[in-house]
Amino acid sequence: MIKKLDQMLDVLKGSEKVVLSVAAAHDEEVLLAIKSATEMNIITPILVGQEDKIRKISDEINFDLNGIKIIDKDTIEECAEVAVKLVSSKEADFVMKGLLDTSVILKAVLNKEWGLRTDSLLSHVMVYEADFYPKLLVTTDGGMNIAPNYEQKVKILKNAIKATEPLGLETIKVCALAAKEKVNPKMQATVDAKELEDACKNGEFGENVIVEGPLAFDLAVSKEACEVKGFKTEVGGDVDIILMPTIEVGNGIGKAFTYAAGAKSAGIIMGAKAPIVLVSRADTHESKLYSIAYGAIVAAHKK
Repeated sequence: MIKKLDQMLDVLKGSEKVVLSVAAAHDEEVLLAIKSATEMNIITPILVGQEDKIRKISDEINFDLNGIKIIDKDTIEECAEVAVKLVSSKEADFVMKGLLDTSVILKAVLNKEWGLRTDSLLSHVMVYEADFYPKLLVTTDGGMNIAPNYEQKVKILKNAIKATEPLGLETIKVCALAAKEKVNPKMQATVDAKELEDACKNGEFGENVIVEGPLAFDLAVSKEACEVKGFKTEVGGDVDIILMPTIEVGNGIGKAFTYAAGAKSAGIIMGAKAPIVLVSRADTHESKLYSIAYGAIVAAHKK
């Protein structure tokens, strides 16, 4: 079982390397992250972008490009198309966003002819390592879907389960988050959460998955809170996935983990045929590396 983000790096070092295609790789921050991942021997990159800039930046950061494939493309649209096609043709195992807008890479991913579209929904999955919790904590969705309905939450949760399975858990424990534990028709999050719990009992999310909801945050992460409140639970204080009711809740909790609790994190987009690594310039170098590693772990698990 992987309990720390550094353990993902260790696991990848001892396995067959997966191939990462990078769309618009001509960016120093992106190439620094790829340099670290390559030097740690956890991926094989294919760099798609303006070759002259890629080589110039690589010289400046001492990134040895010997043996690394570069595909020279000028526009961001071309970069996105080629990087995605490398995955759809199985020449690469997953894809990373470089120096281009998120909308450009996602448009390529969702292309009906050569993209990575599935019958699922694209959703954002984050994994956090924080001092207040004894294992990795997965949250979804704080970055893609604004106010998902029940059917969308089913797809978001299935994506998160697929992203959690490679962590090696015997049982995946899920909290469908809400503000209280009792169903209130005026609070849609509680209604959806109860339906998700019932669906799990009926086998919707497969074996070795337990979904409980509605569940408030304190009960999700604190066994002591469950004991004080006399709340009987199979997942309380030991959850692996927190399913957020809305993007604001997911985004707010995630940023609180990072900036208030000092948590380390990694994030990917699920729901396509392969993981999509989206890193922000605001992300630390460490977080970028962990996101690449997380995408690699999930991609390797799918092979």
